[in-house]
Amino acid sequence: MSFLEEIQKRRTFGIISHPDAGKTTLTEKLLLFGGAIQEAGAVKNNKIKKGATSDFMEIERQRGISVATSVLAFIYKDKKINILDTPGHKDFAEDTFRTLTAVDSVIVVIDVAKGVEPQTEKLVEVCRMRKIPMLVFINKLDREGKDAFDLLDEVEQKLGLKVTPMSFPIGMGYDFKGIYNIWEKKLNLFSGENKTSISEGVQFDNLSNPELDNVIGEDAANTLREETELVYEVYPEFNHEEYLAGDLQPVFFGSALNNFGVKELLDAFIEIAPQPQPKKAEERLVDSKEEKLTGFVFKIHANMDPKHRDRLAFVKIVSGTFKRNAPYLHVRNGKKVKFSSPNAFFAEKKQIVDESYPGDIVGLHDTGNFKIGDTLTEGEKLNFKGIPSFSPEHFRYVNNADPMKSKQLYKGLDQLMDEGVAQLFTMEMNGRRIVGTVGALQYEVIQYRLEHEYGAKCTYENIAVHKACWVQPEDPKNEEFKEFKRVKQRYLAKDKEGKLVFLADSAFTIQMTQSKYPTVKLHFTSEFE
Repeated sequence: MSFLEEIQKRRTFGIISHPDAGKTTLTEKLLLFGGAIQEAGAVKNNKIKKGATSDFMEIERQRGISVATSVLAFIYKDKKINILDTPGHKDFAEDTFRTLTAVDSVIVVIDVAKGVEPQTEKLVEVCRMRKIPMLVFINKLDREGKDAFDLLDEVEQKLGLKVTPMSFPIGMGYDFKGIYNIWEKKLNLFSGENKTSISEGVQFDNLSNPELDNVIGEDAANTLREETELVYEVYPEFNHEEYLAGDLQPVFFGSALNNFGVKELLDAFIEIAPQPQPKKAEERLVDSKEEKLTGFVFKIHANMDPKHRDRLAFVKIVSGTFKRNAPYLHVRNGKKVKFSSPNAFFAEKKQIVDESYPGDIVGLHDTGNFKIGDTLTEGEKLNFKGIPSFSPEHFRYVNNADPMKSKQLYKGLDQLMDEGVAQLFTMEMNGRRIVGTVGALQYEVIQYRLEHEYGAKCTYENIAVHKACWVQPEDPKNEEFKEFKRVKQRYLAKDKEGKLVFLADSAFTIQMTQSKYPTVKLHFTSEFE
């Protein structure tokens, strides 16, 4: 197969939603259709001991939420599909923002009863900003929920999207009979008995066919005719260019738990979703069809396998072919590196691959050389626009609870911070370590992982910090900056890169500091020009 054919085969997308809208369940069902797994483990059902394939950390299994972003791939109808399942929980939003730099399109999952929730709004805003093509999947139709037209309005108003329904529900909750697929002109009926395997659809080219009354009953048939007529009148027709430009969003209805509407979503998705797209580097735009390899690290995961202390750097390939054992330039370090066992992910299994193509995600074993945002090339000095660290919302001192294990604690903290789980600040005065996170749940995750993966115990102590401000003096040698350092020394720390950070205790302090030391600039993100 030629290089260009390989690119055309690939679809790399992320699934985003508010927690509990059914994102992990949808991922499971997509794998089921791809034949990557035989039976779906219901995420909520405790009777089935099999956890969801995409949640591999213990804490996720206990809580039924996805904490790490996992990568899953499968082949469906000769297309290679790479899914990046992202955490929906808002405490892990940064991880999700990072993942969005590595996808070519997105599926947004919305719960039929709850409609558009705050976390979805935030994530969709990022996608809109980056013009990422989006598909909307309205989930859980087997439960009572909002009216389909009300939901479509809500998606348009709250998320600022322009939608076109590609399928439409027949009834809902207790009266849910199935789905009419507008895209393929097909009726999918609900048997409701078997929830893990897949049922067949009935072809209906014309809804005025009287046979429809026999199949779903006269009332439901008439309602469906009226509603689809309304859909054709009110909503624009699907236009592929507009979808790819991020200006039009197709909507599908279904119930992931009951396998309903998932196949329709997948069939339409592989037809319309974009193949690997060009990506903007600071120096130039890199086209996915270029022969030379470029790629960037968007995630680092320590201890994928608790028995082996391994770190994996997830690299999204932007252009060229990634070959095993070939030397590539690590742009930030300026060194050539080779990888003898690059991993690809196939459902739950990792396997070593010889060649990967644009759109693929490769896991590289890493001994601590990589940071998030690092670029690999065949020699060209390129830097892909990374995602900066934002100022954390929560700050706590970390104390070592077991003095015999301080080495393990510091190693563990270092590695977890490389993953971007949280940020580490070291106080200038006394060297105490402070962990800053976006959400409070991360402290639990850090504590749990330190203990279970590194054998180190820690306790936390509160500290009154409102924001971390990265310090940029106009002239590091001038008197004003020296005075700033002297007066504020108790609040100064270094981040993991060794940059100077001012830990301010209130918004008022920041204001006062800025007016008192005008030549010392304070930034809320770590990347500033």
